[in-house]
Amino acid sequence: MLEILFQDSYLLAINKPPGLLVHRSPIAKDADEFAVQMLRDQIGQHVYPAHRLDRKTSGVLLFSLDEQTHRLTQPLFASKSIAKTYLTIVRGYIDDAGTIDYPLRRDDGKLQDAVTHYRCLDRAELDVPFGKHATSRYSLVEVRPETGRMHQIRKHMAHIFHPIIGDRPHGCNKQNRLFKEKWTMTDMMLHARQLSFMHPIDQIAVDIVAPFSQEFNRMMHLMSFNFEQ
Repeated sequence: MLEILFQDSYLLAINKPPGLLVHRSPIAKDADEFAVQMLRDQIGQHVYPAHRLDRKTSGVLLFSLDEQTHRLTQPLFASKSIAKTYLTIVRGYIDDAGTIDYPLRRDDGKLQDAVTHYRCLDRAELDVPFGKHATSRYSLVEVRPETGRMHQIRKHMAHIFHPIIGDRPHGCNKQNRLFKEKWTMTDMMLHARQLSFMHPIDQIAVDIVAPFSQEFNRMMHLMSFNFEQ
């Protein structure tokens, strides 16, 4: 059963678990479960994904419940009328806050503008040697993408040398191996925490927050991050 975070006559949001595809994809032929089909079977009606999350990303995933709402909801994402907030755990001590303005290249070679804002929520230093360093350092980061390019947050964090823990292929293979071997952790530490927008039908403010996955909570506890759920 998918966890439903919000539902009315027009919209529905779930807390997508990590590893679940939104819908069928030719690049992930190994998958046999998809959020669209699972949710349709769970509520007994057709659903329309209003946006996408990477397979490895957990968190808020919004659906429309009819075609008219779908036509009104999708432009909200394109026009940046929906505020998206993610939380992620990255390698190293990141700056207190910043903006990454770095174009990203599509599969067809075309460059697209891409802007990501971030701020550090907490930092951790673990008594675990890594490479030439006697300890390992990490940051809990709030991320607000201004644009919505494919793998934008993952690529932007890697671009500023603070790759997301558990990210493949954009992350740090040595860090990913450390987490797998020492803590049996293979999930990617990127969570779509919150969506905020004006309802396209009712014109009321909607604010949807997704609790962390079990593994994200475990890593938060491991690093003693100070964050109120």
